Amino acid sequence: MKIDFGRQLELLSRLFADQEALVNVERKRRYGFRELHLLSNRIANAMRDRLGLRRGDTYLSILENDNLSLLHLWTALKAEPRGAWTNYRDSLDEHLSQIERVKPKVVFLERALIDRYHDPLRARGCALVCLDTPPRAEGVYDFWELVDEAEEAETCVQREAVEEIALLRFTGGTTGKGKCAQYTLDNWLAARDAFYAIPEPLFRSGMRMLHLAPISHGSGLAVLPTLFRGGCTITQNTPDLSQWCRNVEAERVSATMMVPTLLYRLLEMPEAQQRDLSTLETIFYGAAPMSPDKLARLQGRFGNVFVQVYAATECLGLASCLGKADHARPGESGRRVLASAGRVVPGIELRIVDDAGNDLPAGEMGEIWLRSRGTIDGYFENPEGTAAEFQDGYWKSGDIGTLDAEGLVFLIDRKKDMIVTGGFNVYATEVEAALASHPAVLMCAVVGIPHEEWGEAVHAEVMIEQGASATPEELIEHVKARLGRFKVPKSVALVEQLPLSAVGKVLRRQVREKYWMGRDRRVS
Repeated sequence: MKIDFGRQLELLSRLFADQEALVNVERKRRYGFRELHLLSNRIANAMRDRLGLRRGDTYLSILENDNLSLLHLWTALKAEPRGAWTNYRDSLDEHLSQIERVKPKVVFLERALIDRYHDPLRARGCALVCLDTPPRAEGVYDFWELVDEAEEAETCVQREAVEEIALLRFTGGTTGKGKCAQYTLDNWLAARDAFYAIPEPLFRSGMRMLHLAPISHGSGLAVLPTLFRGGCTITQNTPDLSQWCRNVEAERVSATMMVPTLLYRLLEMPEAQQRDLSTLETIFYGAAPMSPDKLARLQGRFGNVFVQVYAATECLGLASCLGKADHARPGESGRRVLASAGRVVPGIELRIVDDAGNDLPAGEMGEIWLRSRGTIDGYFENPEGTAAEFQDGYWKSGDIGTLDAEGLVFLIDRKKDMIVTGGFNVYATEVEAALASHPAVLMCAVVGIPHEEWGEAVHAEVMIEQGASATPEELIEHVKARLGRFKVPKSVALVEQLPLSAVGKVLRRQVREKYWMGRDRRVS
């Protein structure tokens, strides 16, 4: 089936006309629906007419949120070439590795990167487009000059919705080297529809969605559901929570998406108390488990506005969702629900399987497999990775979990993060949840470290909340009161910082690697 996405957006621009569709806070840019549609037409037409990008060609965006928003789905899905998004905060070496993989003809860059990136990108045959005023250099285009010279005419690009690869994204790689996921137009429409399938109405006309995390990653999933309901996308470039508080107040933000590590920091921030954040109706959270104890504190501060989402790069949209009603359940039953990842979203096939791929009964622990319209059909030019992680249209998530009789999904851990100590399997997130229930713990990472007798020993690195105190011995006793003895950390290190990804996930892999350096095997 063919879809002309530009035609859909033209009709949206008639419906919502001058309502705000996009606000770039730091660049001080504002666009109504009609303005945004015409601007994205110009960008898509400039790609074709000035940059020579045609169907089958690839361009790459290495951009912060403000500038990436101009090339986001409202542009990418109406243009002929295939887009690729990466994380602006990845290193030059990582970006060059990604460029070698997808071989873009054109790279869209921030001005701050031009001097360092010019020579290696030109050596790889890439033209450069600078989103702000560029230096005069060979092979570098001024984005706004291209846009000003382009036509506003409709692009009239029809895509094969379920077959043609329209966009590439690189996985986060928090447990290993990232892969390149490939998406069709229908994958993205499925992501939109998954949000709409949630029983609670979370998207409405006039809503204002602030993006703090990179819209090249999970936060960008909310762009289309916001757009098609007549809402406004608001971008912020840096994960600065003080600025986020100011933006929520100034822009009357009604919805946002955060990872738990940033939400925990809000509990400590004076500015979160001083600013008017009362317009917030919905705070989506995900990407990592939330401590039920800290969630209860956040609800006390912000009210019943939290919605947990479980999603993945390989399965766009939502696999499960814990809505506001479930967050409000009282007593021990409510506490149990808060420890889950929510209920399977209608339209998603979710299986819990054993190592042979056989379905397991309710309540039994196994690997989560996912299949839906949003599930990609594999990794870009990576048949080995595709064969290893996809089967019969299902993506093998690598997440260990259970599905109970009520339809609640419980995430136990990542397969790769399982610690084998003395013949027992220990899941890091279970130990982290026990540690995080201590009132002094801000965040933590649990890993297996080498041990001559047990193979691996359970070890924790812990950040303490500002103004609080706890000793390693106290934290070990705290876990001992909650978990079996073999799961209790044998050692705890109090640290000033934990390594975080650009989207705020604790990089457990980096914590673990320093203890295994110089060893041929990373398990014992």
